Amino acid sequence: MKSILLINCSPRGEAAESHWLSRQIVEHLLRLEPTAIVTERRLGDGTIPHIDAQYATALGQTQKAEVEFAPQGSMAYSEELVQELERADFVVIGTPMHNFTVPSVLKAWIDHIARVRRTFDMAPDGKIALLADRPVFVAVSSGARYSGDRARQPDFLTPYLTFVLGMIGLRRVTFFSVEGTSSSSERLSKVREEAVFAIKDHFFACALFERPLELEL
Repeated sequence: MKSILLINCSPRGEAAESHWLSRQIVEHLLRLEPTAIVTERRLGDGTIPHIDAQYATALGQTQKAEVEFAPQGSMAYSEELVQELERADFVVIGTPMHNFTVPSVLKAWIDHIARVRRTFDMAPDGKIALLADRPVFVAVSSGARYSGDRARQPDFLTPYLTFVLGMIGLRRVTFFSVEGTSSSSERLSKVREEAVFAIKDHFFACALFERPLELEL
């Protein structure tokens, strides 16, 4: 049985455009995998903590020295989040764009799951990913446009997520967006329609070409 990890990052909860868009993605995944179990983790309510001193100190140790740190505080929470991620066959992240990049709650989640010697390792030539790849879908909402010819602001969100998720092994990242949420209601309706069409088009193609969404383990 497949599993879907849904991560929602907006402080607006279910009223957020990114939450709405992420649910559209989940619905299409469930059409492909009707028996899949959805696990939702809401970060937007501010309950996710930042890493603590013990976590930071442990990561600065050698692998042998790290075992001396008891799995409590941030280290224990990090392990919970990493195992949750490992169990997921599909990951869906719904996030607003804050100040041109990811909101602080999503960065806090990344700080917990991007952990040296656990989800990536160090080598002379760079970092080595330790997680198995799986499809990741990111639903982004932004007040202004950040892509295409009509972009009105820079985008540090999509390159950052692409890089940091790839660093731990999640390289199959697909972005969908609702841009210009501060526009008129008529314009927002059009943007939402475009987003739904993009999602449908993506999953229709997946269904045609032998379901490449399947995990390649």
